[in-house]
Amino acid sequence: MNSPSSHDHHSAGAVPVETADGRVTDPVCGMQVDPATTPHHADHAGAHFHFCSERCRAKFVADPERYLTSRDEPEVARPGAIYTCPMHPEVRQQGPGNCPFCGMALEPEMPNLEDDDNPELRDFSRRFWWTLPLTVVTLVLAMFGQYLPRIVLGGVQILPLSIDLQTWVELVLTTPVVLWAGWPFFERCVQSIRNRSPNMFTLIGIGVAAAFGYSLVATLAPGLFPPSFTEHGRVGVYYEAAAVIVSLTLLGQMLELRARSKTSAAIKGLLGLAPKEARRVNPDGTEEDIPLTHVHVGDHLRVRPGEKVPVDGEVVEGRSSVDESMLTGEPIPVEKTAGDQVIGATQNGTGALVIRAAKVGSDTVLSQIVQLVAQAQRSRAPMQRMADTVAYWFVLAVLAIAVATFFIWGFFGPDPAWTFAILNAVSVLIIACPCALGLATPMSIMVATGKAAQVGVLFRDAEAIEHMRRIDTLIVDKTGTLTEGRPAFKEVVAFEGFDADQVLHLAASLDQGSEHPLADAIVVEARRRNFEFDRVEDFDSVTGMGVRGTVAGHALALGNTALMDDMGADPGAHLDVAERLRREGASAMFLAVDGRLAGLIAVADPIKASAATAINELHAAGLRIIMATGDGLTTARAVATELGLDEVHGEVRPEDKAELVQRLKGEGRRVAMAGDGINDAPALAAADVGIAMGTGTDVAMSSAQITLVKGDLRGILRARKISQATVANMKQNLTFAFLYNALGVPVAAGVLYPAFGILLSPMVAALAMSLSSVSVVANALRLAKSAAVPPSPTAPVRDRTLGLARD
Repeated sequence: MNSPSSHDHHSAGAVPVETADGRVTDPVCGMQVDPATTPHHADHAGAHFHFCSERCRAKFVADPERYLTSRDEPEVARPGAIYTCPMHPEVRQQGPGNCPFCGMALEPEMPNLEDDDNPELRDFSRRFWWTLPLTVVTLVLAMFGQYLPRIVLGGVQILPLSIDLQTWVELVLTTPVVLWAGWPFFERCVQSIRNRSPNMFTLIGIGVAAAFGYSLVATLAPGLFPPSFTEHGRVGVYYEAAAVIVSLTLLGQMLELRARSKTSAAIKGLLGLAPKEARRVNPDGTEEDIPLTHVHVGDHLRVRPGEKVPVDGEVVEGRSSVDESMLTGEPIPVEKTAGDQVIGATQNGTGALVIRAAKVGSDTVLSQIVQLVAQAQRSRAPMQRMADTVAYWFVLAVLAIAVATFFIWGFFGPDPAWTFAILNAVSVLIIACPCALGLATPMSIMVATGKAAQVGVLFRDAEAIEHMRRIDTLIVDKTGTLTEGRPAFKEVVAFEGFDADQVLHLAASLDQGSEHPLADAIVVEARRRNFEFDRVEDFDSVTGMGVRGTVAGHALALGNTALMDDMGADPGAHLDVAERLRREGASAMFLAVDGRLAGLIAVADPIKASAATAINELHAAGLRIIMATGDGLTTARAVATELGLDEVHGEVRPEDKAELVQRLKGEGRRVAMAGDGINDAPALAAADVGIAMGTGTDVAMSSAQITLVKGDLRGILRARKISQATVANMKQNLTFAFLYNALGVPVAAGVLYPAFGILLSPMVAALAMSLSSVSVVANALRLAKSAAVPPSPTAPVRDRTLGLARD
């Protein structure tokens, strides 16, 4: 029979579809609920909806369309979202559940801003708080029952209970605690045995079942036990141990789930950066506010003072300073004018801008960063393989130790020997926590990758984090890595019979039809000086030499010495000037007019303002820095000397860069390669760690393991420091987990009893077990502060430029 909620509705995804067992989907959180049993319902637009909790119902009633309309915002988790295990990322399924290997609650692959309600946490909290009073009463009766004051009601003695009646009361109080509150642990225990994947729930399930099962048999059929099992006039029962273990395990799981939820804070922080609306400027000049999902490539959007830039785009009108620190980690606002690129979610300053949308939706920088961070958080560090192997065999070893403990104490222990045997065997099972081992590295990785993204460093996977700290050699490209990657006019030198403005005017008129970046620098400078361009005729680009054409009736040629010789203009007398400019890092081009040498124009690619500071800091960190560039050796040596690089290679091809990486690795060096172009991709892939500039090409970024959003070399130092802090944190977690189990299991087994008379209660073991996982997660969360590496202040540097070889 169809439920009312299966009626059609106009909104996409508006109606929860009924499953075969009659359950429907909560439109807010995506959980499956039974319409017949849930008390939470709401009507909207003629349809009836069902919810798992009052909280979800309240959210729906406040804004139904938010959950009924199909939208594309990446931050909204819709029903059917993929969930995965933080310890076993290969486990993926639609909707929440438990990992078949470790039993841990699955988490959404992509966190969202709206869903702050964890179904697993809500379920465990309900079980814990409803049964906690029963556990407390059971514990009080078991520990202090005989000491309670005598209470008589209506002539009937209520307290203290007779020993037999107390046993039955404890059974009644403990049964809901074990069979209802502890049921998820038994389910996961059975699942682990069925999948041959022993984990912490295997130990907890067996331990609680042993304590409760033994006590149940002792209550129902005490005659089955020999006299050695009798204490205080009855066969010993341990209902309080079973109840307290369940309650403490639930408490530990609640604390762990709360702590784990904080590891996604970085992604949620990034998602929260994006504005929800944009102001579109229509072709007729009118303006309207539209949802961000309605923005298309090519739309003109107005960004008013103080607003966030809605999407990635290009400024077409206005001037303002934009704070990009939320994505790049750089604290200094960047001046933006017409033609400059802006990044979505960055904060506009006091000026107004009109931008043309270039990337929207999942193509924006913010969306790509979120995807990269989520991918890195789910990757596995090499260190994790050891922990996984140890955890698997550890559980089997604990089971064997528990069995051995039971029989050793039973046959050789003091009276009551078998009572000691049961208590110590259960303590061994309960105190062991392989979950702490499994969480040791994933939690550190999740926190570190999120923190790194907030300072402009994107790790592609956990392996990159582990390897980055070992790097001792850094190879850097020149253009776009050390330099801005945008050639700029440097100087014009006029020869006899010409003046500087005339030389620049003629060269710009000739170059206005060229697409070469050097030509663009010349044209931009001429426009800055408000020159009017003459028409160019018979334009021709001579590969590897320069350009030529006719301007105002004069035959012009602009290029290198080979082109000048071709035009009959001998540059010999002025080669020293050209060489001086090249030594300063500029590309020098001669201009010939009607076969006569008229002048020389120098164009250079400015070194990034942060390059000198970054190189100094990297040197201080012990890195050897090598530059490999396709530009001429003269200009390459000029910048190498200026920046203090250790080694320089000029005129290298893409395959030469890859060979250089392999040669250095063959010498035993740990090599990182930093570049931004397609020609750097082979070397980026060959290096131990490839580092792409976020301002470069998609090919470079896809070949690299680390991307620097700002394209600032100082990000390499941040990445290295984050790597060092993360690996140190992982080692701390693993060390704690190993030591905890190495010390806890023997103590629980009773090795201290012969010398010190110390035994570990199963209840104390349960508390220690619960807190061990929480402590590992808490230690990982410290990375959010300790891994924070503030951007270095940009040191004042004088104008440094590098030359570019003309095509």
